[in-house]
Amino acid sequence: MQQSKGSVEAVVCVPTFRRPAWLARTLASLVDQVTDFSFAVVVVDNDAANPAGARYAREFLATTDLPFLVLTEERQGNCYAINRAFGEAMEAFPEADFLLMIDDDEMALPGWLAAIVGTAKGESADLVGGPVIREFEVPVSDAVTQHLLFGSIEGSTRAIDQIHGSGNCLIRRRVFAGLASPLFDVRFNFLGGGDMEFFTRCRKAGFKTWWCAEAVIREFVPEERVSARFLMKRSLRTGSINYVIDRIHSTATRVLAKNALSLCAGCLRSMTLFLRTRRLLPASHPLLVSLGRTLASLGFLPTPYRANN
Repeated sequence: MQQSKGSVEAVVCVPTFRRPAWLARTLASLVDQVTDFSFAVVVVDNDAANPAGARYAREFLATTDLPFLVLTEERQGNCYAINRAFGEAMEAFPEADFLLMIDDDEMALPGWLAAIVGTAKGESADLVGGPVIREFEVPVSDAVTQHLLFGSIEGSTRAIDQIHGSGNCLIRRRVFAGLASPLFDVRFNFLGGGDMEFFTRCRKAGFKTWWCAEAVIREFVPEERVSARFLMKRSLRTGSINYVIDRIHSTATRVLAKNALSLCAGCLRSMTLFLRTRRLLPASHPLLVSLGRTLASLGFLPTPYRANN
């Protein structure tokens, strides 16, 4: 850990798993951020067997003036890694009021950190999210670019009900103090969606959420994530995540009723999308989300984040 020369006001957390080359791009974008406040970087590598990301991060950040902390989380699972990152960040930098997260397949565009922290300060926001622009690493069809999985909140900087992803977010320290542990529910370790469940709890707890249009992140989408097979499986998984979150926060009767309504609504939405786009792949998303909910209710849950050692 490199000690800060002054009071650290914000900490950017970066969980990583077996992507050291991509992590290098992420960290370089953080080092290039220009702010009028001091910030630190915390990296948590979730590959205990071969923490190549941790080794790279430690060597690279040591050449900068940024205070940093690099750790390895032995328990596999993205929620374990995220919880470790935020927990260690709050302990190592007790004066930091703003905890942020960026994924290791993303890079922060110039002005990102200043904009998102500025919104949190100016609006006394508890949570702030920002746009994630997808950059496809291979040429893709309109059917892929129009897919709802690549959609995002749009519009100007404003108060919103809830953000849905942790790949571009700011969370104020008081939010962590106001929620029970574990912060990110480890039941979502291998399914994904722990961030959506976390932000659902934040909304229910009454925390104030803002959208910052100027705080832009770029996400790099590799070839294997734009195939029809991958996108259809991810649509099913989205439905599974929605079901598990509803099961946690609602009654069994309401969840079953929502499943039934979802199937009907999914069929109608898919037909409407097809009539508008004339493309089966994006049109399949609502129906597959509904089917994913049903499969999850029957005990069939995907585990895409479980590593094959």
